[in-house]
Amino acid sequence: MTEYAIRFLVGGAVVSAFAMLGDLLRPKSFAGLFGAAPSVALATLGIAVYQHGADYAALQTQAMIAGAIALAIYSVVVCHLLVRAKLRTVTSTLLSLVVWLIVAFGLLIFAGGQT
Repeated sequence: MTEYAIRFLVGGAVVSAFAMLGDLLRPKSFAGLFGAAPSVALATLGIAVYQHGADYAALQTQAMIAGAIALAIYSVVVCHLLVRAKLRTVTSTLLSLVVWLIVAFGLLIFAGGQT
């Protein structure tokens, strides 16, 4: 139960800090971007370092980076399938999900990470 309380407090503090940073930037759409993913990732990595050490956190960081790159490629592919190929939403999403999986696991294998 203590771990959940720490996650709640650390996560909330980091989310608040990134939300304040997002409010300072233009356009305001950055506020949501900075409020979500980076803050949760940093809170998770902080807890991973505390509980499991730096080596474990480094593996988690590699997985996060691979997932972020794969998500960016997924986003480009799904947009192209929807706009240029005029495929249906479900078809575009499923095809792009396959691309995301291949890219994410390919990057992890290439980086020497464990899958």
